[in-house]
Amino acid sequence: MNWTVFRRMASAVVVAGALSGLLLSGVQQFQVEKLILKAEQYEKASEATASAAHDPGGEPATHAGAHDHAHVGADEHSHHHDAQAWEPADGAERTAYTVLANVSMAVGFALMLVAAFALSGRQISWRSGLLWGLAGYGVFFVAPSLGLPPEVPGTLAAPLQARQLWWVMTAAMTAASLGLFVFTRGWPGKLIGVLLLVAPHFIGAPQPEVHGSVAPEELAQAFIGATAAANAVFWLALGGLSGFFYRRFG
Repeated sequence: MNWTVFRRMASAVVVAGALSGLLLSGVQQFQVEKLILKAEQYEKASEATASAAHDPGGEPATHAGAHDHAHVGADEHSHHHDAQAWEPADGAERTAYTVLANVSMAVGFALMLVAAFALSGRQISWRSGLLWGLAGYGVFFVAPSLGLPPEVPGTLAAPLQARQLWWVMTAAMTAASLGLFVFTRGWPGKLIGVLLLVAPHFIGAPQPEVHGSVAPEELAQAFIGATAAANAVFWLALGGLSGFFYRRFG
């Protein structure tokens, strides 16, 4: 690959990623952001209630009481630590950081799509790009969400590292499965594709010991629906734009 071709492909990645990231940010602003802010209100109210329940001047009467007191104190320390952690201020600053994160993520996914275009050796247009985007939606959102659905703030969850490992495994196996379905003709390859598709869900996603959330169930379900819709718009736009600019620049 010469420098001119590489530069054109990079241009397609940057332009498609930037436009898709901006679109995702706009959709989130109107659909998802308000649900997150509402869930954060429940989370902060729960933390305030837990802090108010702790009486620093009280002396435990029993060993069990001392044990409970120690746990409440640890929770209060954790909440105090979280409160001291830096986070962008609500409003323009938070929106700016969200847009920056979305555009960066979109450029990364666009790079993966354009690399897949090149490796496939097929003619690419915005129409075929939509199909690639639909595949990306299935790989990076739908399949992982079957085991780890989107969660509002204040939801109990399994350890982060375990969830990340399962997410990566599921996305990789789903991508390999779709590749075998599309690019192989014999039944052995398609059978392996089926096994790869169901294996992560047979293993099961890591779950917390106790399920629960400070936010109402209706809010959690609305968040899942809004996130699914926002990601669908994002991936279709990313696929179509990547295909369009790949053909135009490449």
